[in-house]
Amino acid sequence: MSGVTTVFGLVVSDVWEQAKARDWRLFRRRGSGEDTGQDAEGIAGELEAAGREVASARAAGNEAEAAAIQEHWSERLLRVLREDPAAVAELQELIAAFGTPGTATYSGGGVNHGPAFHGSQIHGDVTIHVQQAAPAPAPVSYEPRPDQVPALTAAFVNRTADLSELDGWFGRPSSTAPPVGIGVLHGLPGVGKTATAWHWATTAREQYPDGQLYVDFAALRGQAGGDVSEAVAMCLRGLGVSDAYMPGSLQERAALFRSRTAGRRLLVVLDDVGEPAQVRPLVPKGPGSAVLVTSRTALGELVYDGARVLALRPLDPDGALRLLAERCGEDTVEADRAAAERLIELCGGLPVALRIAAARLLTDRTLTTTALATELTDENRRLEGLSLGPLGGEHSMSAVLNPTYRLLPAGAARLYRYLGWHPCRTHDVDTAAAALGATPAETAPLLARLADDALLERTADRRYRMHDLVRLHARERAVAEEPRTGERELVARVLTHQLVLTARADRAIREDRLRIADLRALLDGTSDPFAAPGGPAPLAWLESRSADILAVLRAGAAQEGLETPVWQLAEAYSVLFLHQRALGPWRESLELGAAAAATAVAPAAEARLRSLLSRPLLDLGEDERARAELDTALACAEVAGHQVLSASVREFDGRYWDRHDPARAVAAYRASLELNSGAGEARGAAIATYFLGCAQDAAGEHTTALTTLRAAHRMLTECRDPRMAARATAALGIALDHLGDTEEAVRALEAAAGTLRAERATHYEAQALVALADIAERTGLRRDDVPGWLERAAHIHEAGGSPLAPALRERLRPYAQGGGAGPEEQG
Repeated sequence: MSGVTTVFGLVVSDVWEQAKARDWRLFRRRGSGEDTGQDAEGIAGELEAAGREVASARAAGNEAEAAAIQEHWSERLLRVLREDPAAVAELQELIAAFGTPGTATYSGGGVNHGPAFHGSQIHGDVTIHVQQAAPAPAPVSYEPRPDQVPALTAAFVNRTADLSELDGWFGRPSSTAPPVGIGVLHGLPGVGKTATAWHWATTAREQYPDGQLYVDFAALRGQAGGDVSEAVAMCLRGLGVSDAYMPGSLQERAALFRSRTAGRRLLVVLDDVGEPAQVRPLVPKGPGSAVLVTSRTALGELVYDGARVLALRPLDPDGALRLLAERCGEDTVEADRAAAERLIELCGGLPVALRIAAARLLTDRTLTTTALATELTDENRRLEGLSLGPLGGEHSMSAVLNPTYRLLPAGAARLYRYLGWHPCRTHDVDTAAAALGATPAETAPLLARLADDALLERTADRRYRMHDLVRLHARERAVAEEPRTGERELVARVLTHQLVLTARADRAIREDRLRIADLRALLDGTSDPFAAPGGPAPLAWLESRSADILAVLRAGAAQEGLETPVWQLAEAYSVLFLHQRALGPWRESLELGAAAAATAVAPAAEARLRSLLSRPLLDLGEDERARAELDTALACAEVAGHQVLSASVREFDGRYWDRHDPARAVAAYRASLELNSGAGEARGAAIATYFLGCAQDAAGEHTTALTTLRAAHRMLTECRDPRMAARATAALGIALDHLGDTEEAVRALEAAAGTLRAERATHYEAQALVALADIAERTGLRRDDVPGWLERAAHIHEAGGSPLAPALRERLRPYAQGGGAGPEEQG
């Protein structure tokens, strides 16, 4: 029941005299329960007049006028509830006393807060729901509240005027403000754009009750346009969409992002954006939301879209002095104030230069402020570096960074140069050690020295991040000082290190998977972090390091002579995508691996990688390209003479024909089964048998399919693969239903659903439950169980962000409305 509708209903009722005291008291509240002091009778009079106008408009058939009046009062009531959550209880008491009997709950913006509401943020429409009887259990909401903007690890000083500007842009929405605000912070590298954005987001957290999303485009750079699509995918994951239900194209992801953000008030922070096209797909739809962008350039095209642009300038002398004192101590600054002011002048007020200067003062106690200022005065390249615009950004940083670099010990300086060549954007001790060709124990203090000198930034997950411009300076020094072969040698070491870890994770997930690479010699003598007590879960580790693995693959592919470890890494990396669909990285990694295998003249590896490549291509709708890859894979498998590989390629061939020619799919699965059986590959034969049975059932050969699927179930059970065996049981249930054996079909599907739930294969569990509901609604058998089956299936799909969830909820609606009656009985 609408709160305003209730109020107007009381105006024209015989209880108005009793109710109006509560009505005017409610409407004259404001934040924290403070009374505005507005005339009581004046408010009551306004309410009475408005109520009569609504009644009169409706009597005349003018619903539009009535709706407009109610909308005005709805906005007034919404402001009261936003500013004073305690007013919700007063409104509930009003309805409880004079409205329809029942339990009142408040709904703001589609979120049902219920009676326990105090302290919540209020937004959206104002609706009071009154339940007439004991309600059915409410569906569980699976809308996470993301809080992704990183925390600052040092005190934030200055930028008061800039922060006030942001407050003005994104303050409380008004009638003249745009539904969604876009702001761009731009300026010189190192001017403090990211820190300002993070700090403002922290202070504005309460302003965005539905959460904050964050994307660092620097980490996504170099994906040939895929960075935008992956950025949208990252935000969708933050909003609860799993990779299993992630759309393949940028357009589909952007559309889903708009749908998922409708009705929510969110802040989206986009860091290190390079072009306007990276921003537009990430503008949320919910009114009152905002997008805060940091960029080296002004992104002027976004101004056409209504964006506001703020140029962050170097700090003024007072602000720069405060920053220097905060970093190296007030005593250091006051010991020679004139020298500190000279140092600030020489640094041009650029925060990154000031931080580096402070780090030098802290790490070398023999270095005075006067000596440092004198040194920077004599630096020929310093002024050029600090005064250049965006086109010479890396050179300006060279002038700031070179003095600090020259003071590094030899080992730390060498690591600094090597990190400039490193393909990854973040590093832990092990990956840095691999780059250096040293042990972790030798590398850890060198990393700490670089971090202490502000050349690396410590991250919250105990890794180290090198700023893009610092990395370019480090690379410049590497090119100038290291041998010409140094970069290739470093990439080879990093590639081998990444291959060992990824191969270990691959084997920890499942040992008996088909692999072409023989890595026994490489893995012998290496530790297995996934087998150690408290070690990382292999799938979770692969997901967290996915960007690094892909970056290493790219770097390896760009170097001559590293083709073999490149395709081996691509093969091991593919296990991640057999469990979690991320189509862009899956496709790119397999393309790099297949090309490397072709260059290395490794036909077995090429066949394996091209057949795997057909899967993301099919998911992306590129069927012709998938067909071409499969044809090449079939030819390479023939040349390789690897029987189990040929069987696997035939299975992938069948998956293609499932879409285009069921008869050819059956033939492909038969060929795969024959080859696997001939090679003694029991699990491969069992999986081929399962797919063959599914294809036979889809082709209408239900009796034959039943026999095939029973054999597949037996074989998979013998292979100790309970997840695949349960999938075979579910397929048996569907085939039995096609043959009219409904009771046996229900038993099979119910057993399969139970096993799949125990195996945490919830996607396939949901498929079995929906099949059970289909049978029950069609036949009437076990109809009383349908709501429970559909509720569980909806729960699974909602938890994963599946697009099927709304349809399942809609399917449940007649049962809730009809006390158990299904769609046929309701229709």
